[in-house]
Amino acid sequence: MSDAIKHECGITFIRLRKPISFYHEKYGTALYGLNKLYLLMEKQHNRGQDGAGIASVKLDVQDGYPYVSRKRSIKKQSIADIFGTVQGEMAELQNQFPDILNRPDMLKGHLKALGEVMIGHLRYGTQGRNNIDYCHPFLKSDVEKEKNVVLAGNFNLVNTKELHQYLPQSVLDNANLDSDLAAMMETIHHKLRENIEENGKANWKDVLTNANNLFDGGYAVAGMVGDGASFCFRDAHAIRPMFYYISPEIIVTASERPAIMTAFNVQIEEVKELPAGHALLIDKDGNYTIERILPEAKRLSCSFERIYFSRGSDADIYEERKNLGRQLSQKVLEMIDFDLKNTIFSFIPNTAETSFFGLIKGAEAYLNDIKVERIKAWDEVTEEKLQEMIHRRVRIEKIAIKDVKMRTFITQDSARKEMVQHVYDITYGKVRRGIDTLVVIDDSIVRGTTLRESIIRMLDRLGPKRIIVVSSAPQIRYPDCYGIDMSKMGEFIAFQAAIELHKENIHSNVPNEVYANCLQAEKANKLGSENFVKKIYAAYDPDQISAKIAKMLKEDDVNAKVNVVYQRIEGLHTACPNHKGDWYFTGDYPTQGGNVVVNKAFMNYMEKKTERAY
Repeated sequence: MSDAIKHECGITFIRLRKPISFYHEKYGTALYGLNKLYLLMEKQHNRGQDGAGIASVKLDVQDGYPYVSRKRSIKKQSIADIFGTVQGEMAELQNQFPDILNRPDMLKGHLKALGEVMIGHLRYGTQGRNNIDYCHPFLKSDVEKEKNVVLAGNFNLVNTKELHQYLPQSVLDNANLDSDLAAMMETIHHKLRENIEENGKANWKDVLTNANNLFDGGYAVAGMVGDGASFCFRDAHAIRPMFYYISPEIIVTASERPAIMTAFNVQIEEVKELPAGHALLIDKDGNYTIERILPEAKRLSCSFERIYFSRGSDADIYEERKNLGRQLSQKVLEMIDFDLKNTIFSFIPNTAETSFFGLIKGAEAYLNDIKVERIKAWDEVTEEKLQEMIHRRVRIEKIAIKDVKMRTFITQDSARKEMVQHVYDITYGKVRRGIDTLVVIDDSIVRGTTLRESIIRMLDRLGPKRIIVVSSAPQIRYPDCYGIDMSKMGEFIAFQAAIELHKENIHSNVPNEVYANCLQAEKANKLGSENFVKKIYAAYDPDQISAKIAKMLKEDDVNAKVNVVYQRIEGLHTACPNHKGDWYFTGDYPTQGGNVVVNKAFMNYMEKKTERAY
């Protein structure tokens, strides 16, 4: 994705089902669980750059001794910082007790991070608050073990403020609820206390059912309790991902399937997806059940996970990304008038490489069909003609390579535009000036800023007759409020283009009409009743908006003609048939809270407010 947007948090959870001495004897180390936690976090490192955290619970600890540990970091290399601290503690212990590594029970008693239940979290802050207090896991302390709760998640709630009304005043007076995880924690903890008071002990299925029925958002959460119980759960629409693997030795969950496969050397069929609206419940003895905690709802798992967020090493995601590119091949061929001889295909950035493969496969299929038709039409077949025809290829070049050393430190707009053009190195000598069309595919086009200020200008230096920018994702038209930090309507290039089209139509009063609808709905406390912003796009088809975007991306000093091709919704659903969460493209939000956010975002735009919509 050439336009940087916030990513998705990553979580991992481990429950050792055997004593730590078992792993020492079988695998040669009492640190087996911690080593796996580190590996799972590193394999999901793409999901967090603002910070990281780990927490552990020790089982069967005598009263008065610590049993919950937590470490968090917001340093640039936060995972290395956390586990470096653990290594430092290990070195000190070895100085005091040289044989401690061969005494697993002693090691467990002295090394804070070593426990049988562990959570790891990789944070991408969605609210711009990157101090350590907002780093997961969160810890709710209590004098009673069964009321100590640790939580970490990949999510956003859109009804955080509304949750406060469900909490007693005593909780509100003594809690910092300035984040969605804090509100979730307090809600779960309140339901836990109620459940214990009613039943004498915690029934976690009831606790999570009662709490989750109050949450509006997309989430995947892992939690553990001071007495050794633990749980993982997902929202009713499966918006945020969670996978699990269970063996007689271990229970593990993670945000990405390949991370588990790599860490434990298991096959794809051994790693399962936690069903939507379900919780994986584990008691203090390591027994587990998977229980429904929310009513059945339409599956709307985030399609952006497939397009960009999750690593492409997952077998299904790899194929889906190739299919996204293939879905675009016919449209691109039409746009270049099927002139493959004078067209070069490439991709920017590297994450778009897999969809690029699919785009090329589609172009090659067309070229092969042409070869067959022309050979069949020949009156005379000669070896020279046959060799020439057989060796025709789609022209593929790696045109741009990101220079990871470059950092744009200049803030003045005039100087910055000059500098950002050089973040990529370009390959000279492959484009025939004034003759070739250059087709480059991107994962998605969000704001268009990098394309306009850097990439298109950079490509224009090669002298192509035409530049066609292809997006493997459809037009991003609406905010996301279930994980991705895309909440400001005015930042989306597709929205800007639609507004410009309305401005050009002097008889259009649609933006003001939509604003009036939003104000009226807000006054009637019905802002979540529907997405009024859809009307902004209804007057224009996607090609009209794409054409306007192309004009907005082309600066006056760019010589080449510029076109933009976006994926269609139908192509997205064909490529990713099991992941139809597409509200940022279609405006079809899975919860009423999403409608509130999109309407509020539009109101902020009209009122020239730069604040987030939730």
